[in-house]
Amino acid sequence: MTDSRSETGHDRTPVVSVVVPARDDAVHLARCLRLLATQTRPPDEVVVVDNGSTDGTADVARAAGARVVVEPQLGIPPAAATGYDAARGDVVVRCDADTVPGPGWIAGLLAALEADDGAVAVSGPGRFYGLPPGLDRAVSAVYMGLYVVSTGAALAHPPLFGTNMAMRRSWWLEVRDGVHRHDPELHDDMDLSFRLAPGRRIVFRPGLAVGMSPRALRLGPAGARRLARAGRTLRVNWALERPWERWRSRLDQRFGAGSGRDRA
Repeated sequence: MTDSRSETGHDRTPVVSVVVPARDDAVHLARCLRLLATQTRPPDEVVVVDNGSTDGTADVARAAGARVVVEPQLGIPPAAATGYDAARGDVVVRCDADTVPGPGWIAGLLAALEADDGAVAVSGPGRFYGLPPGLDRAVSAVYMGLYVVSTGAALAHPPLFGTNMAMRRSWWLEVRDGVHRHDPELHDDMDLSFRLAPGRRIVFRPGLAVGMSPRALRLGPAGARRLARAGRTLRVNWALERPWERWRSRLDQRFGAGSGRDRA
């Protein structure tokens, strides 16, 4: 891994890439790109991954000045990985086409990385928009709490949340061959989180929230598919390292009894 100081602004201003996987989401993408352009710390580039769109997603991206990369294999895992590969920045920020970031979002992510040289990535929660006042915060707290606690227990460390995250590009280059990028029935953010080795850190900052679509609350076939993907992500990765093995290796490392390297 390259010197983290060069990626968080201690010695120079880091180059920031924002990656947005998108498929047939032109309307939401247009809003997201407008909000990215008005950040207090604007990104140096925005990479929109067109994942087989049949609407004007690519045209909207180009009109906003984003660089469009095409990933023909459908699914967020291949689209996200293609975007990370294409990103040129020292820090790679990720959000969804329907993410609604506040003006200080990118600055907050960079500050969190700068404050912790040992962290390879930082993530924050989402808050549902479009719900009745009061209910939005309550539902968001339950949704995110369940995700962070259950996934953190499975990982033995805090998880990444794909709607709201940033990572050092140097870490991505180390672990990208280990992600299951060609399996569209996985949760890509959880799968990437499994690549964290003992001795490395993902930090989760509850105060770095972004708006997220209530589409994630849909039940029926969509909800069942999300649950199936979560189960598959766990099975695939626990086949490589059982949860008790993850906890033991990380506790050993923390208390000086062991060490490890990222699985690439």
